[in-house]
Amino acid sequence: MAKYLAQIIVLGGQAVARAFGRALKQEYAASQEAAKRAGGGQQGNQRAATNARSGITLDEAQQILNLNDLNDAEKVNKNYEHLFNVNDKSKGGSFYLQSKVFRAKERIDQELAERQKKKPPNEEEKSN
Repeated sequence: MAKYLAQIIVLGGQAVARAFGRALKQEYAASQEAAKRAGGGQQGNQRAATNARSGITLDEAQQILNLNDLNDAEKVNKNYEHLFNVNDKSKGGSFYLQSKVFRAKERIDQELAERQKKKPPNEEEKSN
């Protein structure tokens, strides 16, 4: 009886170890792919840090606010205001969705602020 119990424990441990190993490999591959999509190098590190701070990626934020172009500030604000007001809890909306909309706008604002920091001073004069 003890022999069978020991075999069950060993087999169960092996199965858990294999599953953990596969999960670890998948996570490593996913993080490498995310770093590659983020631009790699210093830019990728900065974007990953911003994603970690805000808890949302730039792509996800664009999908939530239904945006293709971040440079159109009017459309960003228009979509944000509409979705935020539609999901107002007092109007029967969802607080969860409203907070997702808020976080998406916050993430886009962070990205735009980072782009402004990186923009050379002579480029700002040209746009004014």
